[in-house]
Amino acid sequence: MNSALPWLGIAGALVVAAIVAIAGAGASVVFAGIPVFALCVALAFLVQWLAFVPAYLKQTEHFYDLTGSLTYIGLALLALTACEELTVRSLAIGGLTIIWALRLGSFLTARLRSVGFDRRFRSIKPYFPTFLMTWTLQGLWVSLAFAPGLVAISSTKQVAPDVFLIVGAGLWLFGFVVEVVADEQKRQFRIDPNNNGKFITSGLWAWSQHPNYFGEIVLWSGVAVMAFPVLQGWQHLTLISPIFVWLLLMRVSGVRMLDASAKKRFGDDPAYQSYVAATPRLIPWWLRR
Repeated sequence: MNSALPWLGIAGALVVAAIVAIAGAGASVVFAGIPVFALCVALAFLVQWLAFVPAYLKQTEHFYDLTGSLTYIGLALLALTACEELTVRSLAIGGLTIIWALRLGSFLTARLRSVGFDRRFRSIKPYFPTFLMTWTLQGLWVSLAFAPGLVAISSTKQVAPDVFLIVGAGLWLFGFVVEVVADEQKRQFRIDPNNNGKFITSGLWAWSQHPNYFGEIVLWSGVAVMAFPVLQGWQHLTLISPIFVWLLLMRVSGVRMLDASAKKRFGDDPAYQSYVAATPRLIPWWLRR
């Protein structure tokens, strides 16, 4: 592997995070002389790097997803604890984020235990810079996905409940339900021995090739909508959150890797070819209409 590329990836992630940390820190409450938002961004990376050490030494990915989920929960609790006054908006954003992280973390951890390995890490665990880059990118994922929510929770500006809070919470709920249902449908499909060597085309998967990722993008869009009235000036840069989540899931991991794996396994199967041709890659057909 080219040892320079992972280091460039790490540097790029840190530069992006630094820009977001500076942009989002305005009007943030201060803890120990540091804006809470900037502190949260720094901690998001620090936690990943600390977890990387035993992961690399033991050559395991078994607590990668769990670490990411716990980081969301820790940052939400830190921001809520540090905020000057708990508002309906901050409690809603913090609470919903914690619910999502608890569900996703427990789901991914249980899935990893049942399978025993995560094929995403097979070829990268032995390479220090590449494995470190994956943990660093997880820090960037936490920082950017949660950015508008963290700004809203930690801001000194307070806005009464409004239509943005209601619409955003509705979007979050819709996306969360879609993600949970899609994950459960696929889990049930996989544990059925009659489905060995097959691909799922039922339930939400009949309407989208990746409905779980669609749900995740929608729920983070909901968090951005809930946070919007609180954002000021350069803090609006944090609205890149749902775009970043889309880019990460579609172009970096998630969809790109799963599609490559599925094509390798089922690419010559006419049924799979028909499914791919007839089914939207992300947005369910009933929404595209």
